[in-house]
Order: sequence, then structure tokens, then C-alpha cells
Amino acid sequence: MDKERARRVRQAIDARALADGMPPTVRHVCLACVDSLKMSGAGVILTSTMGLCAPAYASDPRTEQLAELQITMGEGPGVEAVRADRPVLVPDLRAPGALRRWPMFAAQADALGVRAVFVFPLAIGAISVGVLEVSRDTPGWPAPENTADALLFADAALMVILEPGDSATAAATGDGLLERWAEIHQATGMISAQLEVSLAQAFVRLRAYAFAHERRLGEVAGDVVARQLRLQRDRQAGPDSTH
Repeated sequence: MDKERARRVRQAIDARALADGMPPTVRHVCLACVDSLKMSGAGVILTSTMGLCAPAYASDPRTEQLAELQITMGEGPGVEAVRADRPVLVPDLRAPGALRRWPMFAAQADALGVRAVFVFPLAIGAISVGVLEVSRDTPGWPAPENTADALLFADAALMVILEPGDSATAAATGDGLLERWAEIHQATGMISAQLEVSLAQAFVRLRAYAFAHERRLGEVAGDVVARQLRLQRDRQAGPDSTH
């Protein structure tokens, strides 16, 4: 039965890739996952020493926003899955438990229309590269067979990312997602140099500014790269705009 399940998952991914006339990428894994599991969206978020750092692919704008919320706030099922190195299944973001665990994320994800989130780490041994996150706009637990399939889709995503000759950029073919997030990392590097702090600290400052000013992380990064925004050294003084 396990071999048959794995075969079906692989066929679903291969069918997506064949339609594009190219080898399987993370994009094909996510789209096949959405179809097979009857979910509203799926995406892969990569990690670094800074934790969740960038979506490699999002099946739709709402899924990208879901990832961005967690990266900006530093909380959510994806963050917890990375820290605990285990799946995090949330059948209802309006449930008291979810609101206690992630008060900011749960409320804003619900406002986006997301009611359930299921996250699966992309890890093999000591190697961890990110998470596969699937979501839907209705609450409820996934069927046991869907959870088993999701684990296989996560394994497939990991193998595609680690496969020689592939890259996260290829995973986002035609999506422009990594290009947008590259600017966020460029802004992080600029803040690190300007404030003489580590990249991790610079990323925290960038996220904090975006959250405090209720702006998208990409918008703030764009202002930093365009030198329309410069964060002050003095944390207490708060950030200001220059130029």
C-alpha cells in the first residue's frame, strides 16, 4: 500500500511536469499537492540560520501572504514546525488553542480567509531546508490518507531541492517569487552594513519595522534598497526615512 501511495504521488507530480515539458520542480510538487489533497493552496518556505527566510514557491498570492506573515511575525505553524522539526497540523485557526499559540498570526491568517494550515518539515537526517505548507479555507482535520500523502509530497519537494543541477530559482519558474524575495535579502544585507549588526539582527529589524508600520515586508525592503528608508542605529529612537 505504501509503495502504491508513493507511486500515485509521483505520478501526480510527473504529470504536472510533463505538461510543462520539463523535469519536476517544487512548483509541480505544490500544484500536484493542492489537487491531490483538495487544498486551497500549497507552498514551500526555505530556511536559513535566521529561521524561515523566503518562500521558494507559492501556488497563489494568499499562500505567499501566509508565508510572509509568519516570516514577518516570527510565529505560526511554519515557524513551530522548523523549531520543533515535526509536522504541525492546525485544523482550525479560530480555535482557542491556535489563538493562544499564535495570537497575531492566527487572527491575520483568518482575515485572509485561511481556516486550516498543515505544515511538514523538509528534512533528512541533520539536513533541514524548509517546510511544505498546505492550507484551505474550511476548518477540519485532513483524512489520514491525505496526511500520509502530504508527507510523501514533502519528501518529493526535499528531493527536488537537493537534486544536483536544480535550484530554488527553477522551483519558482514563471512565478517571480524568489526575485521579489531576493530584494528582501539585499535589504537585510544593507541594514547589516549600515547598522554594523549581524544579518540575523538586521533581518529582525527589517521584520519589526514592517510589522510596526503594518506594511508588506517586500515594500519596506524596496524602500531600503532604493535608499528611501534607513533604519537608525539607536533601537530606542526607532527607524526613520531619509532621502
